[in-house]
Amino acid sequence: MPGETSLVRVTPQIALSEDELELRFVRASGPGGQNVNKVATAVELRFDLARSPSLPEPVRARLARLAGRRLNSEGVLVIQAQRFRTQERNRADAIERLVGLIRQASEAPKPRRPTRPTRASKERRLATKRRRGDAKRGRQPPDE
Repeated sequence: MPGETSLVRVTPQIALSEDELELRFVRASGPGGQNVNKVATAVELRFDLARSPSLPEPVRARLARLAGRRLNSEGVLVIQAQRFRTQERNRADAIERLVGLIRQASEAPKPRRPTRPTRASKERRLATKRRRGDAKRGRQPPDE
C-alpha cells in the first residue's frame, strides 16, 4: 500500500523503519566488465544514528563505538556495499551489515568480575623468576 513503510526487524525488541535508512546508488570501483562505468550498482546506506527513534540510548552508545570510522561527524552511520554486481544484492548486503552491527551493539557486555591470583600461580611465578635470576647470575663473572 502506498505510504506504508516496512520494518527491518533487528532483534525482538528493536525494529527500524525503512524511512530511517537512506540508500544511494553509486558506481562501484573494481571489476565489472563493460557495466562498471555505466551502472550504479554500489550502495551507500546512511543511517542517522544520532536522531533514530528506534534505538535505546545504551544500544546507540555501543553502536557509535562499534561503528568507528563509519560514523561521520554529524552522527550518521555510512555503510558502503559493492561486493556484488547487482543493486538488489548490494542493497541487501548493506542492510544485513547494518542489522549485524546493531545486533552486536544490542548485547550488553557482561561485567568483569575482578579475581585474585591463586597461591599456586603466585608461587609458580616466583619460582620462574628465581630460576631466571639464577641462570643470569650463572653467566656473570665471579666476584673477587
